[in-house]
Amino acid sequence: MDDEANFDDRRDAGPTQLARPGMTRRQFASVAAAAAAGFLLTACGPRRLREMPRAQLRQALRDLEQEYARTYGQPVQVSDAGPMPGVLFAYALDLSRCIGCRRCVYACVEENNQSRDPEVQWIRVLQMDKEKGVDFSEADPYYQPAEVPEEGHFYMPVACQQCRNAPCTKVCPTGATWTEPDGIVVIDYEWCIGCRYCMAACPYGARHFNWGTPSIPTSALNPRTHYLGNRPRSKGVVEKCTFCIQRARAGRYPACVEVCPVGARKFGNLLDPDSEIRYIIEHKRVLVLKEELRTMPKFFYFYAT
Repeated sequence: MDDEANFDDRRDAGPTQLARPGMTRRQFASVAAAAAAGFLLTACGPRRLREMPRAQLRQALRDLEQEYARTYGQPVQVSDAGPMPGVLFAYALDLSRCIGCRRCVYACVEENNQSRDPEVQWIRVLQMDKEKGVDFSEADPYYQPAEVPEEGHFYMPVACQQCRNAPCTKVCPTGATWTEPDGIVVIDYEWCIGCRYCMAACPYGARHFNWGTPSIPTSALNPRTHYLGNRPRSKGVVEKCTFCIQRARAGRYPACVEVCPVGARKFGNLLDPDSEIRYIIEHKRVLVLKEELRTMPKFFYFYAT
């Protein structure tokens, strides 16, 4: 029988009903392979980083540090610092201040060990027309004026929205991505099988796939890393913004917040009633992207002026 012939006999599909009318053998094989991978990974080992026995976790971190040290010729620290109690991280960006300089993009690349070749960038800055407002159909991510800000335009940086109701975490067949108690949506690269279901589910285009082997110059490596964040990645896995988890959990601002020359970026604890982030949400004109999807982002945009 032709490999693309319809596989319509549901009597062989079993109770899971994997085979559907109109499904080809190739499609069936793809779905079955993803399901099998999810079953094997979750059945044969710990599903989450925190479920690993402490001794096993410590050894795994040491092994990674030794591997990275051999690869990059310098000591590399891989932290597993956990969430702080009473903390729910959130982010706010002042659209009235952002000048579109992209310093946040480059600081993020350097801090989070993103591949230089092929190039990966977690932050995408969109140039929009002031008269049209927030209109993604007219947004230009490739703007290159002689100077910024360009007259008649405003700028909207977009990265992972760290959603409370994150669609990306619901579709992963291996449980490789989840939301931590402090609100950061993370990825365990060891569990990612590269199916890219999470990328398809994300309505913000905030996840990035390593089509090639990531390349980071030895001199450019940031050796202070986190297991669930900026440690070096491999070909075939998905990555994304983690609010600079290696910095945030050490009580520091994300790199993009520190580098912004106009103070457009704000970061803090949503559960602290005296925090700047709470003040912004309660007193400024605030919006979230694609609110109608009910993903409940913890990344807010606002106008201070």
